[in-house]
Amino acid sequence: MAKVNTNEKEAARRENIEQTVSATEKFYNENKKAIWGVLAAIVVIGLGALAYSKFVYQPKCAEAMQQMFPSENAFQAGEYELALNGDGNVLGFAEVISQYGAKAGKSAFLYAGLCEYELGNYEQAISYLKKYNVKDPILGAKALACIGDANVALENYGAAAKAYEAAIAKGDNLFAANYLLKAGLVYEKLGDKAAALKAFKAVKENYPQALESYDIDKYISRVAE
Repeated sequence: MAKVNTNEKEAARRENIEQTVSATEKFYNENKKAIWGVLAAIVVIGLGALAYSKFVYQPKCAEAMQQMFPSENAFQAGEYELALNGDGNVLGFAEVISQYGAKAGKSAFLYAGLCEYELGNYEQAISYLKKYNVKDPILGAKALACIGDANVALENYGAAAKAYEAAIAKGDNLFAANYLLKAGLVYEKLGDKAAALKAFKAVKENYPQALESYDIDKYISRVAE
């Protein structure tokens, strides 16, 4: 009896498989032109994307980075206006971004933001720096801290505190001591002595070798009263 049931189940299974194969063949025969058309379109799109990347996008990226070399040199020399806006012969970071966008690489936004900050254009600096979103803990934190500095200059102390906290969280290194000190000073401006004390104590406890730790006690005593 058990053997009969097993044979019946096996026969039913084979019948289901045959029906599935038959249905698949029928669907293919009825729609093979459309199927091959879709496959051909996928291949064409894939080849087109590959060709665009190799012959258009990558050369544009290389061209954009080459255009930035003079501006990078000007930035290193402290010539921020020249670095940002160029001189008519070479492009500044602002024009490189305008012409090439993301092809110039994210560093263009960092450079442009730092130039704007040094020139006292704080809102423009924030706009550029917010577009510099990278995983690098040092440069990413530097950009966030500069956003904080720009907000301090604009007296947007709440936004500055958030930026400094983000910089501290992103870059847990010796630079964080500076960001903590700045955060503490901003919290003082906001009248939040508890938050300021926490930031100053973090400098002393976590970064005792940092320059900011040498006279941190005066800040601690100032807000601990």
